[in-house]
Amino acid sequence: MDARVTPAAVSTRALLQVDARTLEDLQVFAAAPGASTLFAFCDRTRTRGGARALRRRMRAPWAEAADIRSTQQAIGFVRAQRASFEGLPSDFLASGVERYLRRALPVPVAMHPVEFALQVLAFRLGDRHGYVSVLNGVQFTARLLGELRSFCAQAELEDATGELAQHLRALREALDDDAIAALPDPERRGSPWRVLRLHQAFRLHAEAVRRVLTVAYEIDALVSLADATEEHGLLLPEVQDGPLAVHAEGLVHPLLEAAVGNPVAVDQDSRLLFLTGPNMAGKTTYLRAVATAVYLAQLGMGVPAKRFAFTPAEYLFGSLSLADDLQAGVSYFRAEALRVLAIAEAVAAGRRVVALMDEPFKGTNVKDALDASRAVLERFAASEDCLFLCSSHLIELSHDLARDGQVACRFFAADEQQGRLRFDFRLREGVSDQRLGMRVLEEEGVFELLDGASGGDAPSPGEARRR
Repeated sequence: MDARVTPAAVSTRALLQVDARTLEDLQVFAAAPGASTLFAFCDRTRTRGGARALRRRMRAPWAEAADIRSTQQAIGFVRAQRASFEGLPSDFLASGVERYLRRALPVPVAMHPVEFALQVLAFRLGDRHGYVSVLNGVQFTARLLGELRSFCAQAELEDATGELAQHLRALREALDDDAIAALPDPERRGSPWRVLRLHQAFRLHAEAVRRVLTVAYEIDALVSLADATEEHGLLLPEVQDGPLAVHAEGLVHPLLEAAVGNPVAVDQDSRLLFLTGPNMAGKTTYLRAVATAVYLAQLGMGVPAKRFAFTPAEYLFGSLSLADDLQAGVSYFRAEALRVLAIAEAVAAGRRVVALMDEPFKGTNVKDALDASRAVLERFAASEDCLFLCSSHLIELSHDLARDGQVACRFFAADEQQGRLRFDFRLREGVSDQRLGMRVLEEEGVFELLDGASGGDAPSPGEARRR
């Protein structure tokens, strides 16, 4: 059950299927040492519970246009009324309530005043440390509920839109629960009777208090998405209905500084984008940028582009950094085959799939790679309501794929300036025939080192590179 919608709406909304491989390819929760993650890029939550709610969202974004638009509307409202959300509880307060609800503390169970008074006396005299814990927990909980009541009472929030309106309605309903609404705020030095009556009520109705926290955390996560969109200068994309498509201008990868913007155009007239170009020219980064933008767009937040319009997908597959598995006995080529199988299963089930593949079948010989790529990509290009982006060094494929239609060929290139290779990272129409592997090895001084080692004084690695 999706925690985002349980308190506010229904629990059957469609979510984008993003598997662990794709989350890793997009660096959502994990990245190489020193590199950032998309979670860190988006996380502006003020509570640990809000961060957990944000993680749940980022494990499974929306898959329906209506839900994405609802989150976009909420983000737009938060950005316009940002000061109103400063009244949300702090992590210190929310975490204090959580600890209080988790702790095994004795609870007076008597309801009759005389019996309750006797239990209060026994508790107060017999467990001084436990009473202090109860007092602190009661004060934390009462303060949390009071702050949330004040937050919900703000006139500025009456016109809240989209998903935020649902959560505010759920929060008000939770605060109006009979067990909570009837509770008075305890004085800081309230009598043991009052403190333990409140403790009794809070513990007997702990689920109602947790429900209040859950909705508050969802609002915290929404505010975080709004803050990240504002801070990074992102664009809220246009969500379209109809066949699957992605169109963009000036798209960059959000985790790169001074990135070069490029267009995207994949739709049912060009279901397969076939990408060529030399190593280091920008192919893999471009694939990651497109996949990341689709992912962020379906979260309902902004994307790093000048223009971005899309139809939501049901499945998002990345196949950018596969590896063999020695312990499982899975070779690199088998890992590639299993990845293509997962994509094919979703396509065969009639799902709306966006899949990105970086040099498929490079784990086998060139002949097999050519035949397998041709067979798979031709079938993918014929799959209705799906989109595929594939980079490859097998430029021979472009001739066969172009004949079948629904294929757009694009490439990145390199040029030479002052005897050195330079890359502008600009996407171009057509197919690249540049082969620069030997040139790169030469520029890095590999051959000079090896030639020197076999017949004379060899320069140091640093000297070879400088030459």
